[in-house]
Amino acid sequence: MHLKRSILATLIFATAVLSARAQTEAIDALPVSAIFVVSSGMWEEQNLEPVKGADGQLRPPPATPTRGYYKVVAIRQDDGTAKVYLQRIVFTANGPNLLENVELEEFSQMKSYVTDIRPESSNGASASPGLFVTVYLKTDPMAKEAESWTVLIDELGEMKIEKASN
Repeated sequence: MHLKRSILATLIFATAVLSARAQTEAIDALPVSAIFVVSSGMWEEQNLEPVKGADGQLRPPPATPTRGYYKVVAIRQDDGTAKVYLQRIVFTANGPNLLENVELEEFSQMKSYVTDIRPESSNGASASPGLFVTVYLKTDPMAKEAESWTVLIDELGEMKIEKASN
């Protein structure tokens, strides 16, 4: 009986350690140069193309659209400026997966010092497709006030980056 308890205690401890290690591996993979990460908005695409099955046969497209959300990420560079990326994350049966990663060149060309990124709302996932975030930045690190720029993606997936008008 004592042996069973020892084995059970060891299994419980090992499970807890492995679970904690898996969780810390995910956060350890985040680069220290990531200064802002904002998840916001949502997108969906109708699946119109046939899908190739495991047997190589074409199957009709899924009835439900593919859905996901956006992330806007600022990565600090060695000179203090930041590169800003837009990511499209897709929902899968195994959890979220990165579908697309695009550098937003408009911010790189400005040699911007990103001071904040904020979503339009902090109320959770949007019910309609699109994205609206505000990127606060300085082009001169000594400037007192940051400029605000909006990243807008409409329901059709068209993106605009423009200086915010208050």
